[in-house]
Amino acid sequence: MESALNSPILAPLLALVLWSFVMAAWLYATRIPAIAKNNIVYDPRRPSEEFHVQLPAQVRWKADNYNNLMEQPTLFYAVTLTLALLGAGGGLNTGLAWLYVALRIAHSLVQATVNVVMVRFALFLAASLVLLTLSVRAVLIVF
Repeated sequence: MESALNSPILAPLLALVLWSFVMAAWLYATRIPAIAKNNIVYDPRRPSEEFHVQLPAQVRWKADNYNNLMEQPTLFYAVTLTLALLGAGGGLNTGLAWLYVALRIAHSLVQATVNVVMVRFALFLAASLVLLTLSVRAVLIVF
């Protein structure tokens, strides 16, 4: 049984956290120039949709993906931390965690560049099944 503090499953967890920062940087690297080029003024009294609709779709895709990374991956963080605390963060669980991260990064790249919905959906579904598997494995250890 490994120590929770140096569990191998923490590496993919941290990789996904860092990937979220990459997407945040990409979001602002495209959004700020688009705002300047199109002379877009953000009015906090207006619905945010009015601001977003003024941005080119290719710019919005990065923001949409960043927002997605703040949703389902929070479950991944909880499950991987649980597995680490249970001393079950090695072996197959680590492999599954890395697979989840790889699928989420692939999902990000598709959404941020070409945004083909069916490809995104396939990647999301695959990642969701991996996360479900990790979750069930954690539940089986607890019970």
